[in-house]
Amino acid sequence: MRKDRNYQQLNQQKSLLLPFGKLNQKMKKIFLAIVWCFVIAVQAQDFNQYFEHKTLRLDYVFGGNNQEQFILLDELSSYPLWAGRTHHLNQNVLRGNGQVRVFDKITDKLIYTTSFSTLFQEWLSTDEAVKGNKSFENVFLVPFPKDKVKIELVLFDRDGKEKNKVVHEINPKDILIHRKGIKDITDYEYVQQATDHTKAINVVFVAEGFTKSEMDKFMDAVKISIEQILQHKPFDRYANNFNFIAVKSESSDSGVSVPRTGDWRKTAVESNFDTFYSERYLTTNRIKKLHDILAGIPYEHIIILANTDVYGGGGIYNSYTLTTTGHKDFKPVVVHEFGHSFAGLADEYFYSNDVLSDFISIRSEPWEKNITTLVDFDSKWKNRLKKDTPVPTPEKDADKYKIGVYEGLKGEKIYKATLDCRMKTNQYPEFCPVCQNAIEDLILFYTE
Repeated sequence: MRKDRNYQQLNQQKSLLLPFGKLNQKMKKIFLAIVWCFVIAVQAQDFNQYFEHKTLRLDYVFGGNNQEQFILLDELSSYPLWAGRTHHLNQNVLRGNGQVRVFDKITDKLIYTTSFSTLFQEWLSTDEAVKGNKSFENVFLVPFPKDKVKIELVLFDRDGKEKNKVVHEINPKDILIHRKGIKDITDYEYVQQATDHTKAINVVFVAEGFTKSEMDKFMDAVKISIEQILQHKPFDRYANNFNFIAVKSESSDSGVSVPRTGDWRKTAVESNFDTFYSERYLTTNRIKKLHDILAGIPYEHIIILANTDVYGGGGIYNSYTLTTTGHKDFKPVVVHEFGHSFAGLADEYFYSNDVLSDFISIRSEPWEKNITTLVDFDSKWKNRLKKDTPVPTPEKDADKYKIGVYEGLKGEKIYKATLDCRMKTNQYPEFCPVCQNAIEDLILFYTE
């Protein structure tokens, strides 16, 4: 039976039902409904006590090298609406590679937190970070506070220990908080709307490298992406929980930049291949420009669709997915990359010369739910193993143990639950059971 660790408050409320064990089934359902209403009301009061239904945007610059890093506050902005969660405010399902924490200034109570990963932290594991310094833009969204707050922004090292932290105060009445999203809003439209907008997960698709005359082509790619995501378990069961919104950001040039061929183009978010000199790694470091495009639109999760037939993409947890739309593998890739950005899933393929594999430490348990170093396997899928499953599990026994502990790359001591999964290959048709469980946990966290 699946163990849900994310809803301690609900478990406490369920304990109230124990004395009513002799009530008939109808009465039990009525009582449980009353308890749920009470929990929801308390959560709503908590949000309304501390926040307005607006967004506070935090812009930072991360910089340095693999030995020394810095975090600088760049700008504060506000949006006229809030499109994130209004419950589970002081919780994170995933640790991530960093966290933003919002504290009430008077009581020092944690009133909101979110976790994330960044391109900057990936870069720190490259040879380039040994040789010199570089800076990266980062943007985070939190609900707009009613009173003064303290912000903590923390970056973790490979072992999950706090390495860098910046602490600063924000006065919501500060006249220098830039009001954005009031006018000149990018053209957008809802492609799918959730049943309950108050608990919807808001996902935007951003056009990259599409000129004004190519927006029909972009809209086709958006619809294909939605179809592909919702064909995969467990997204299919929770389709009504998602708002999917197409953002028609026009580019001056068609296509995207490919530095290795000297081809640089003027596009909406200035994405390019060859990130970290890896040919297929397609990213953007123009994060402020990306969020300026989205100002005034309800969004929480971002998928950037690039108008190119060159193979590649990238996905960064709680930052963005970026994928190409013209390649034959567009359909599986957009789902794979959304697994990264939405659910924080790790790649399940490993190469001896893959710079990003160096970001995983075997001295600690990775925070991603679909890989383990066995340092704390109890926190992963141990309870899903069949009795007497060998740990690690030999590949030759894969038919016997559908869920096991299979080494990703011989000798690296990083393990996954199955031999194949959407997070490993484009050919495999679905997420493995462990990935499905991780995705479902996130969906329930956002919506219940």
